[in-house]
Amino acid sequence: MRQNIRETAVSSNPQFLFDFGSPNAFLSHEAIPAIEKRTGVKFEYVPILLGGIFKATNNKSPAETLAGIRNKREFYALETERFLKRFGVKPYVWNPFFPVNTLNLMRAAVAAQFEGVFEKYVEAAFHHMWVEPKKMDDPEVAAKALAASGLDAAKLLARSQDADVKARLIENTQSAVERGAFGSPTFFVGKEMFFGKEQLREVEEMVSGK
Repeated sequence: MRQNIRETAVSSNPQFLFDFGSPNAFLSHEAIPAIEKRTGVKFEYVPILLGGIFKATNNKSPAETLAGIRNKREFYALETERFLKRFGVKPYVWNPFFPVNTLNLMRAAVAAQFEGVFEKYVEAAFHHMWVEPKKMDDPEVAAKALAASGLDAAKLLARSQDADVKARLIENTQSAVERGAFGSPTFFVGKEMFFGKEQLREVEEMVSGK
């Protein structure tokens, strides 16, 4: 079982700061189980709000930063192909509703931590964003999808609106920025930060003591 953590404090386990709206976070999620098996080290998943990080750091999504730049998008596509081959994972299916507002999905992730169904929720939410993509910022669509994955969607989505859940997501997001994060996926090994799915190689090397 992947461990849940209360806050984004320095941990002995590698931390994965993620938002379901990031396809690269999804690919990282798909690659992590094999890394855990090879290293014997469990990743701690930390839900953050990517939009909040972007706002705090004046960053923009790749969809915006790649617009109009010759060759850069093509290189990123090549880099992704290399990642898929290296880690033996399947590509994501582009979500036709992108960008999807993930605020309620990320709040529900925190709610799932509180309710003890975090791992199952993470699998479901990533699945319905990037395997069988849906408009997951539509409450009815999200509820139906999560319920189809065997979750008590009504309970989780209701719990996601509680003050303690909202506060935790804000805390996670603010802490991430204070530690140096500017996007997702971001990884921490102790105080060492790594950004982007490609740096999972460095994360694995560090946790393996190489």
